[in-house]
Amino acid sequence: MPHRVAMLVLDDFATMDVGVPGQFFGIAEDFDRRKLYDVRTCTPDGGPVRCAAGYAIVPDHDLSLLDDADTVIIPGVHGGLPFEGSLDPGVAEALRAVAGRKRIVSICTGAFVLAAAGLLDGRPATTHWRNANRFRRLYPRVLLNPEVLFVDDGDILTSAGVAAGTDLALHIIRSDFGTEVANRVARRCVTAPFREGGQAQFIERPLPPAQGASTESTRAWMLSRLAEPLDLNALAAHARMSVRTFTRRFREETGLSPARWLNRQRVEHARQLLETTGLPVDEVARQAGFGTAVSLRQHLHAAVGVSPIAYRQTFRPQAALRSTTSATSSS
Repeated sequence: MPHRVAMLVLDDFATMDVGVPGQFFGIAEDFDRRKLYDVRTCTPDGGPVRCAAGYAIVPDHDLSLLDDADTVIIPGVHGGLPFEGSLDPGVAEALRAVAGRKRIVSICTGAFVLAAAGLLDGRPATTHWRNANRFRRLYPRVLLNPEVLFVDDGDILTSAGVAAGTDLALHIIRSDFGTEVANRVARRCVTAPFREGGQAQFIERPLPPAQGASTESTRAWMLSRLAEPLDLNALAAHARMSVRTFTRRFREETGLSPARWLNRQRVEHARQLLETTGLPVDEVARQAGFGTAVSLRQHLHAAVGVSPIAYRQTFRPQAALRSTTSATSSS
């Protein structure tokens, strides 16, 4: 059966946040074109709710939908009780009732709703950077980190503002069904397939002028040479910059250091190879640029918490299907 997603929409909802779950989870399919998620929408009483853009949505369900869901998503809101430190008692009770039994996700200022229900006390979370000071004043027990794109704390996940909700959606799809499925969703939605959760939000801070130079071509060059040793001097030389300038410019454009960005691309490439090929782990390590299976194991475990063999077994149905298809085509 498809994974059941219930989206709880409140008054003064953020329009893009409401569109993301249906679009991203709604188009995720396996290799037989079967839907992997069943996304449904509810409001507190099953009635219409309005947004600041001047329209309302009319859902098919009320709060009872949460009981049947595997994942509950709270889109952002632009005001209301959560911005005052409280929440409608019925909504708070419904969220507390499913906490610990369902995966709960907030997008943008949806974290205010979870915090008002008491679900984030003592837990790490994020929200839109512009609302961080208000959030801290209202909910001091939450371990807020407004610097990151999203926080995955197991059964509760929170994202930063607006577009960061797409990053969290792809992260969830990747965790549930693998890199290959998530990448297909990203391609169909014409968006970047991966931005690391720990990557910095694009907060309004003064940055030095770019002066026409960019590391984009060097990043493309790196992606085409993941199996090769790539040190900082070689990267800076390719970009025709000093090491110091290259490192600064790279971080300004990606939010990450060159080493961390490269390591993330190698991990993602290794995951894709493990899912879609039958290559030995040693060869996956070599092609991904880790050199040895031991190094691959360490980096993959740090990223997703499992070994290469365990990761491949988790997504073996996809890999087996691809392997069978390739063998048939070759014959």
